[in-house]
Amino acid sequence: MKEQKFLSSLTTLEVGGPARNYVVAGTEAEIIAAVQEADDAGEPLLVLGGGSNLVVSDEGFAGTVLKIASQGYVANSQDSCGGASVVVQAGHDWDDFVHQSVLHAWSGVEALSGIPGSTGATPVQNVGAYGCEVAQTIAAVRTWDREKNAVHTFTNSELKFGYRDSLLKATTVNGSPRYVVLTVEFQLLLGRMSAPIKYSELARRLDVEIGKRANSLEVRRTVLALRAAKGMVLDPADRDTFSTGSFFTNPLVTAEVANTLPADAPRWPAGDVVKLSAAWLIEHAGFSKGFGLAGELGGVSPGGKYDAGTLPRASLSTKHTLAITNRGGAGAEDILAVAREVRDGVVREFGIALVPEPVLAGCSL
Repeated sequence: MKEQKFLSSLTTLEVGGPARNYVVAGTEAEIIAAVQEADDAGEPLLVLGGGSNLVVSDEGFAGTVLKIASQGYVANSQDSCGGASVVVQAGHDWDDFVHQSVLHAWSGVEALSGIPGSTGATPVQNVGAYGCEVAQTIAAVRTWDREKNAVHTFTNSELKFGYRDSLLKATTVNGSPRYVVLTVEFQLLLGRMSAPIKYSELARRLDVEIGKRANSLEVRRTVLALRAAKGMVLDPADRDTFSTGSFFTNPLVTAEVANTLPADAPRWPAGDVVKLSAAWLIEHAGFSKGFGLAGELGGVSPGGKYDAGTLPRASLSTKHTLAITNRGGAGAEDILAVAREVRDGVVREFGIALVPEPVLAGCSL
């Protein structure tokens, strides 16, 4: 069906103007038909899942916005050797699938609990948290290839997964993908125990050593608590959760660049490069939790410090400096103004350019 829709009502950040055309597709056939119709008409196409990783301009989108709403999952096989092969529809809520996996004793994605959005979006960004990435459990992704006008299935190795990256993301421009995800197949181990715990904060909370396993349900509960404390679990009563999650990725730099930072700056080996903490860089560049801009965007206390009575329409989360939040009534330009200030401040202080994690549709930093 088609209807006019404001993108602000479809994104967790609650910004974005109207879509010229808005289409909801609940089946694979409907998804393909909607894509073909837009392409045949020469219409720009923006593909939308849960809207949790998207910043849309205040002018909206002058084309077709396709909401992927396909639901459900099926276990094609389950055995003690190969584990469970589970195919999930692209529009299925990601956290619901994680929850169902824990209940079915399918192990491997429990540390990715609480991440908002649809399952079809997870391989595009190679979604990850608490030492786990979807690349570790994805067997295949079935897509619609808009250039060849045909279904194309990618195996894990063909997807060229990297840190918050994949072939699917590399071939997406301003939210318009070459490959529209239809289903995602996961290969999960059978059992009530989790995948090995790799993240130190999670290991401490679970009281296990790094590399050891824990009960999957307990891992899920602990991750949800950790994320909620950082404003990273959607809550209509908490403005800190009106965001895209982490706005910037953790920078990947050479060892030489990493060595220019203070000794206490977090860093982790990542192959030939070093991964840094974007949150640490932001905080040590002078941007505290709750930082916002004065002037047209509202007011903050002197020095840009958080004051509950003067917080502007857009600010860094009061719980976590990696998230930029809509405090109420913010537009995309409000969000981007804060992002630019933070990005430029980190460059001035450390000479390191932060890269935005969400898709920017019709806008840019």
